[in-house]
Amino acid sequence: MGFIEEAVRVLKLTRKPRKDEFIMVSKITGLGMVVIGVIGVVIILFARLLGLS
Repeated sequence: MGFIEEAVRVLKLTRKPRKDEFIMVSKITGLGMVVIGVIGVVIILFARLLGLS
């Protein structure tokens, strides 16, 4: 089965998310972005404390 056929098959199975599903996915995505940002800030602070930056 080629890529195009597989892509068409997947698109036929998809549906528009309900409002509650969309809100939940948005919250999880936002939380992930915040966590990654906090990790980045912590790494920068440690680097400055150690004199690496």
